[in-house]
Amino acid sequence: MSERASPTLRRPLRPLLRQLTLAAGIAALFGGAAGSAAAQSLAEVYEAARTYDAAYLAARAQAESTEYATQQAYRLRRPNAELNASANRVETDTSSGAERANRNVQGGISALQPLFNRSNSVTIEQAERNLEIARAELQRAEQDLIVRVADTYFQVLAARDALAAAQANKKAISEQLASAKRNFEVGTATITDTREAQARFDLATAQEIAADNDLRTKQIALDQLVGRSGVNPHPLPPAVTLPAVQPANVEEWVAQTDTAPTVRRAQVGLQIAELETEKARAGHLPTLDLVGQVQRGRTSGDAQSNLPGASGLGYAGSASVGLQMKLPLFAGFAVQNRIRETLLLEERSRNDYEAARRTVAQSTRQAFFGVQSGLAQVKALEAAEASSKLALEATQLGYKVGVRVNLDVLNAQTQLFNTQRDLARARYDVLVNGLRLRQAAGQLKPEDVAPVSSLLAP
Repeated sequence: MSERASPTLRRPLRPLLRQLTLAAGIAALFGGAAGSAAAQSLAEVYEAARTYDAAYLAARAQAESTEYATQQAYRLRRPNAELNASANRVETDTSSGAERANRNVQGGISALQPLFNRSNSVTIEQAERNLEIARAELQRAEQDLIVRVADTYFQVLAARDALAAAQANKKAISEQLASAKRNFEVGTATITDTREAQARFDLATAQEIAADNDLRTKQIALDQLVGRSGVNPHPLPPAVTLPAVQPANVEEWVAQTDTAPTVRRAQVGLQIAELETEKARAGHLPTLDLVGQVQRGRTSGDAQSNLPGASGLGYAGSASVGLQMKLPLFAGFAVQNRIRETLLLEERSRNDYEAARRTVAQSTRQAFFGVQSGLAQVKALEAAEASSKLALEATQLGYKVGVRVNLDVLNAQTQLFNTQRDLARARYDVLVNGLRLRQAAGQLKPEDVAPVSSLLAP
């Protein structure tokens, strides 16, 4: 048999484009059929993760506990009262041999109301700032949860698309392999066509296995994040129109970064450091308290002697109210050294705040241009998909008339499937990166999940 058959003897090849589209649809249906009844939107998955994710729940518990810590600090400016009581017995031996026992019972209430204590006032302000930090940390944890859920959600969809593409590619190659074998048997094709198709089929089988394993891994990650098994994300329609970035100016995004949790945390940290310096300076200031006390006591005694007045019973009480002032005079230069220490720590916090602002601004710019690049990439891949379909049709026609070989058809159909897979992945990346942009600028809120979720097919 000749190495290359005559074009006039080549058997017309059945058009593959319609088969490829049908195979892709079947594979996608197969990939989502398992849990279609329990399909969940992105918003539903996020709400489930809010009640299960350990990192978010830990941040929420920390924020709630800090509220009670702040309430504890308020005691420094509120009145304090305490009840005190004592009882004792004293036995005395005299030189005459008489024994005498006295019993004393006392009780009272003492109270103190701070009137001026700058150190305590600063401590309360610091506690309030710590509460702001805890809330910023909770906001950061919530934003991180949104991005993690969206990223894991779309990773599952991307893995499904990759598996569907691998299955459709394998099916199309199997059709090409069967056609090459038939043509070789009737003498209209060479053994090279069969071997090329067989090699490509074996490669497609390996790619299908890898894609199936990747899907399982991504599905486990999503189930673990949500605390449920068999979570089935809604797919993204092929003809979806991705929203543009708004606002379209990167500097408008950067201008919003002052409210980002990371920046806010560093800013409040600087304020706490400044208050610590003020507290150190308060070491030179006096303190003034309103104090009051009420005491009541009873004394009783008995004696084993014939002396008059050897036993008796008496009551005594007292009450007092007044002002108590304390003025530090000298503390071994501890106050001066503490002020110098806090001034340096304040400078460190100031630099940390500036570094946080610069880092967040840089991250916001990178995220913005990443989304812009992703949108451009989606448009390019959409054009590439259309071109790949036309190229496959032209290659199939060329194979029919004998100007293209079997390998050209295999390459063309593989290129189409790879382009479709990359296009789906690019769309998912744009949606996730859009959320990351809002996270970087500190503007990401739970309400932002709904618009992304609405793009998914029900």
